[in-house]
Amino acid sequence: MSPGFIPPAYPYDRLAPLTAVAEAHPGGAVDLSVGTPHDPPPPAAVAALASSGTERGYPPSIGTATLREAAAGWLRRRLDVEVPPSAVAVCMGTKELVAGLPHWLRLRTPDRDRVLYPAVSYPTYAMGAVLAGCRPVPVPLDGQWRLDLSAVSAEDAERAVCLWSNTPGNPAGGLDDLPALVAWGRHHGVPVLSDECYVEFTWDGPRRSVLQSGSEGTLAVHSLSKRSNLAGLRIGFYAGDPELVEYLSELRKHAGFMVPGPVQAAAAAALGDDTHVDAQAERYLRRLRRCRDILARGLGVDVPLPGGSFYLWAPAPGGDAWGFAERLATEAGCLVAPGDFYGPAPGHVRMAMVQPDDRLELLARRLGVE
Repeated sequence: MSPGFIPPAYPYDRLAPLTAVAEAHPGGAVDLSVGTPHDPPPPAAVAALASSGTERGYPPSIGTATLREAAAGWLRRRLDVEVPPSAVAVCMGTKELVAGLPHWLRLRTPDRDRVLYPAVSYPTYAMGAVLAGCRPVPVPLDGQWRLDLSAVSAEDAERAVCLWSNTPGNPAGGLDDLPALVAWGRHHGVPVLSDECYVEFTWDGPRRSVLQSGSEGTLAVHSLSKRSNLAGLRIGFYAGDPELVEYLSELRKHAGFMVPGPVQAAAAAALGDDTHVDAQAERYLRRLRRCRDILARGLGVDVPLPGGSFYLWAPAPGGDAWGFAERLATEAGCLVAPGDFYGPAPGHVRMAMVQPDDRLELLARRLGVE
């Protein structure tokens, strides 16, 4: 009997041997491998979570009017785009949306079966294609870690169910030319799905959104996990093309996707407050600069600052990412993510600046950096 689909090993599970090595250091591991926030969430969101009074009723699958209005207001303030609340809907954390979108879009257009995504990227883009029975098609990146659509074949463009962008990008912090992606998508009739969960942490130039080129054929995906340190609440939202948002929202109602009411109240409060996000951006940029300094002075490794996001995409000495990860775990008790977690990038490691400053200073002391 055929075993059918066998899920691959989850990337971070492969770090278990190095985790044990890093944890053996006095003071434990400095874990920079996973982008799990460690800084405090906004007090207003925590207060709303505890006092919404929505625990007993079923929450609206598309999101409460208050939350959708808060999301539309945030898009207006921070990204200078006008999207009506009717073209906004919530999701149970953006990972489930990223994983599910190819399946739902293929149901809408069965003759298309290919998912285009950045060749070096968050692995859920490719996994979403596999789970949908689609063909994942990695799109090469240029020297600045941006999508190179000139490398997409005519056949793949004709059969694409969607094109994923991630700006600022994970893991390398690249900033795609979003207007060019939108123009390409409209020319080929391919929805452009823009994962913008790190948009508040854009370092080079203004914040970018696919919606700045209009909503036709576009969908922006946003998360509160990173901007507001609310990863544990599992909430995000998507906005853009009204027909696409309506289709997805109706489908998700039938499937029973509902963000709990108290979580929706907390998200509305978080989206209404920009002060805590500005403070978080300052923390991340400070840590990026400090960790870059630690690597340069402690190991002689020169790491460029990213265009956005809170990751350092560090070149591994000799191009050996796993060797570099083992060295960091052994010598400094530091866990990092080898580049092959994200595609054909064996010469880099990713370091997430999510640990508090005192943990980075512990790393500095272990590497002899003052």
